[in-house]
Amino acid sequence: MSTEGRAPMAMVGENPFLPRVARILDIREETPDTKTFVVSVEGGEDFSYQPGQFVQLSVFGAGEAPFGFASWPGERGKFELTVRRLGRVTTALHNLPKGSFIGIRGPLGRPFPVEEFQGKDVLIVAGGLGLAPLRTVIHYILKNRERYGKLTVLYGARTPKDLLYKPDLFEDWERREDLRLLVTVDVGDEEWRSKGRREGVVTTLYEEIKGDVDVERTVALVCGPPVMFRFAVRGLLDMGFKPSQIWTTLERQMRCGIGKCNHCCIGEKYVCVDGPVFSYEEIQGFSEEAF
Repeated sequence: MSTEGRAPMAMVGENPFLPRVARILDIREETPDTKTFVVSVEGGEDFSYQPGQFVQLSVFGAGEAPFGFASWPGERGKFELTVRRLGRVTTALHNLPKGSFIGIRGPLGRPFPVEEFQGKDVLIVAGGLGLAPLRTVIHYILKNRERYGKLTVLYGARTPKDLLYKPDLFEDWERREDLRLLVTVDVGDEEWRSKGRREGVVTTLYEEIKGDVDVERTVALVCGPPVMFRFAVRGLLDMGFKPSQIWTTLERQMRCGIGKCNHCCIGEKYVCVDGPVFSYEEIQGFSEEAF
């Protein structure tokens, strides 16, 4: 399965450098340093996106940064972004109240080939903030459940407080019969342990699913911190997955978003245009800094 021939997705609007105005409708605190922003595009009836794409978001007076979509892509003109407070732009965004206006450019980038995944089992392996760009794939599959085989989600975080989307995890996905969810944390607290929940890095969950995974008919989507990504991919290869069956979205910093500034160029690839979604077959020769 190769990404060759997948044309970059066109962005909405004629001028790719001109932001559109959007409004923050709601803000949810996920962790002490991470929030999910519900955003509506002004006059956004023509705004739609696919799982794996991203937007360039600008906070007026602070700058612009790229963020992947983290929500069900079927609602035109509205989307969610999950953002960790790290630098100038993200700090400025975290300081905005509901009702604030922001700028967006996009949607940008090439999405996950969800149509190619139809008829296959899907394995999601996410660590920490890496669940955010994969959440949109999970929602897409759940909305089109009859088109896909088994859906298994493995998710790990440092502590229970670092888990994203707790209502999704424990009030929805954990209770569904059409999704298998396994959640672990590196270090649990007393409440976590009292419920008999798992402790350990996310790759320890592989032992629980090995007997249930039909590698030949499964695609694996992996996203998380660099160390987690390397061990997660290594474990999948050891299970018999081919590099062409493993997919990820690169978190390397992008700047212009349309392949003009060379900031995200790795070898012959521009992450913002040729990706951010890649099969491991395409990127296994990249340096570790790319991940």
